[in-house]
Amino acid sequence: ACKDKLRTGTGSGSERRGGGLVLSFGTCLSYFQCDQYRRGVLTGDLCEDLCVSRRLQYKRCLYYENGKKVLQADWKGVPVVLKSKLENFSSYESLGLLEYQDNLELSAMDVVLYATLEMKSSLGLEVRNTTVPRLWGRGLRRRHQGGLSRAELASLWSLLQQEEYTFFRVLQDLSQHVAKVLGSCGHFYAVEYLVAGQAWSQHLFALEELLGLSTRDKETGRSQGGLVRDIVLQIALSFLDMVQCFDGDFAHRLHLCDIKPENFAVRKDLTVVAIDVDMAFFEPKMRAILEQNCTTDEDCNFFDCVSRCDVKRNKCGWKRVNSNLQVICDKIFRHWFSPTLLGTRAGHPLEVELQRAVQECAEVAGGERTDRGRVVQDRLLHLLTQLLQDGGGRSRRAEQGGG
Repeated sequence: ACKDKLRTGTGSGSERRGGGLVLSFGTCLSYFQCDQYRRGVLTGDLCEDLCVSRRLQYKRCLYYENGKKVLQADWKGVPVVLKSKLENFSSYESLGLLEYQDNLELSAMDVVLYATLEMKSSLGLEVRNTTVPRLWGRGLRRRHQGGLSRAELASLWSLLQQEEYTFFRVLQDLSQHVAKVLGSCGHFYAVEYLVAGQAWSQHLFALEELLGLSTRDKETGRSQGGLVRDIVLQIALSFLDMVQCFDGDFAHRLHLCDIKPENFAVRKDLTVVAIDVDMAFFEPKMRAILEQNCTTDEDCNFFDCVSRCDVKRNKCGWKRVNSNLQVICDKIFRHWFSPTLLGTRAGHPLEVELQRAVQECAEVAGGERTDRGRVVQDRLLHLLTQLLQDGGGRSRRAEQGGG
């Protein structure tokens, strides 16, 4: 295990400090993944770059707790994030068939069957067979007519036991609002590197970095204040688009039960991306989670997903009574569009109307009053679009000297 290597201070790439050897997380990852890769225990489309060409280079540890490890790395000069729910490859449950047959080679259709069953268990919904080849990336697609090696099967099985990996792989071709999986090596998979939101930040997201990418706006000489405002409005519109996508674009509604800035990021094109979906559930699994024993409504709160207690049955209702949009309005939009943050713009008629719409949105019981929720969502869309258009018009007039 990595912790054992760190404790004994052995292995290539260690640094000597205070008379002892200290092995970095990155060196530790590379050491064990590459040793197992060379022995044919695991594989993946990133193993060659990690272990042979060294085009995948560890940079720093972002998160490490209870076995879950999140690392930042550079892949061919591009920043990426390496993730695994458990630290060691051996910590994952092995595919039972591999334990009993030495010369096992499953066909692609066998893999599809086993993977589909595992996905049904982890996501709580039916998955089409055509979805499964995407889980293994190019490798399974190329070998779709042949069999897979033990290393390929073991590696795929370790990835399928990570709900977040399955979520990202299944949804990335269906929605622009989830992080993209770039490849894997064993139980570690790489996703695009994006700067997560921060609850303590004034604008919740790193708008300064996004400002630096707006070269066209820099050339026109627009004020930074105007740019920040436009970016906030565009990100808010992307949140609305994400809500609409998660509510209606899949076979079942996708519920986000842990909505906070840290679980989202913004791409350069200002698209909002869900980067942590450990607490995201499709409708069938959401119902099973909510329908628990209770004595009061408080017993039916599952983080940001809320139900109500039926005191006659002492059972929580299976139906969620709030919505993704309601929580986003409460935790994100209210911060952005508060009079304190708006400053001198707070009294602008459209801004006042937006503040009221956000307040109403945060109070709408979306699970029960879907018609009203839809009206509020349409109203927010209209106001945000109008403010964005008005902001552009004011800046053009200022550039032309029209005040």
